[in-house]
Amino acid sequence: MVNPSPDTDPLARVLAFYLPQFHPIPENDEWWGKGFTEWTNVAKAKPLYAGHVQPQLPSDLGFYDLRVPEVRERQAELAREAGVEGFCYWHYWFGNGRRIIERPFEEVLASGKPDFPFCLAWANQSWTGIWHGSPGTTLMKQEYPGPADEEAHYRWASRAFHDPRYVRVDGKPLFCIFAPHDLPSSKDFIDHWQRLAKADGLPGIYFVAISNIWMWGADRYRGQILDPFDAVTLLTPHDYLETHGRMTRGRWSRRLRELNFGKRLNRFRPKSWARPTRIDYRDVVARAFDDMPREERYLPSVLPNWDNTPRSNTRGVVYEHATPELFQQYMERAVDLVADRPPQQRIVFIKAWNEWAEGNFVEPSARWGHRYLDAIRNAVFRRRAPR
Repeated sequence: MVNPSPDTDPLARVLAFYLPQFHPIPENDEWWGKGFTEWTNVAKAKPLYAGHVQPQLPSDLGFYDLRVPEVRERQAELAREAGVEGFCYWHYWFGNGRRIIERPFEEVLASGKPDFPFCLAWANQSWTGIWHGSPGTTLMKQEYPGPADEEAHYRWASRAFHDPRYVRVDGKPLFCIFAPHDLPSSKDFIDHWQRLAKADGLPGIYFVAISNIWMWGADRYRGQILDPFDAVTLLTPHDYLETHGRMTRGRWSRRLRELNFGKRLNRFRPKSWARPTRIDYRDVVARAFDDMPREERYLPSVLPNWDNTPRSNTRGVVYEHATPELFQQYMERAVDLVADRPPQQRIVFIKAWNEWAEGNFVEPSARWGHRYLDAIRNAVFRRRAPR
């Protein structure tokens, strides 16, 4: 473990995406049953094949409830000690002022606690039943009613933008958009919010696109949708799954692991033979950032692990062989990409801090303890050899 001295500066600004769905809400009670939270899926998970590690359970923080301030304080302490600069809270605005699972962030904003940096990531996507076997069911539709709703959305976000804890880049509040390709016009939206920000006394907003462009041969870093943004990062794990992962789908070694005999024959396969998609995390780390342009506007995003079978069962995807040591290698590659940039732009995203039902977390766990947090610390506070 690296124990940085108080005057040691991190090599990167690490921002961890943060899921607030760890408290009951009326909508989830209606859709999935009374008291449903992410922990419901985590606790009931089971191994789906030999060597499949499920359930994956928390250790230090237990099955926490994000309505409890002490939980949020302890999360901030753990993140700060690991070298994480701030949390990037997933934020839901479905149009016409409709929001959901907003309570944890609202309490952070209103109370001023924890005294830990944060920013927002707009998860602008409809909620469906895809993870529960009903892909055609829309639970909450993402809508874009027009300029008046955009202004109302900005007025709400302005409270956060003016908070002294808010993460900034050259004075501009950082704001991520999950699905820029779903906006009616990314340019019109960004231009509108930039005008509102400047009228609000801000120098502007630093917009980050989370690129979700996977068509083979398409440029997932540039294009009419992405060009208006200040920065672009990729959506993990799909950046690998839909490119290199798709290329290995037909290999017999992978088909045998997944008991996948092709679409025609799979319909005759017993249900008990169904298996999730299985991807080698070692290959993910080896290929990370291979095609990412080296300009300052392209920001790396690091995936600690992925196993969404607690949500999706055999329809899920498992990244196998993930370890804290491999994650540290992944982090070090990301940190090295940004370490020579201007200090404000040395941003590395971690996806995610606490997405437990997707096996996508760095919080202390029963299996790994604090080793994922140690890996972050080791990566951001290590000494780099002079060039």
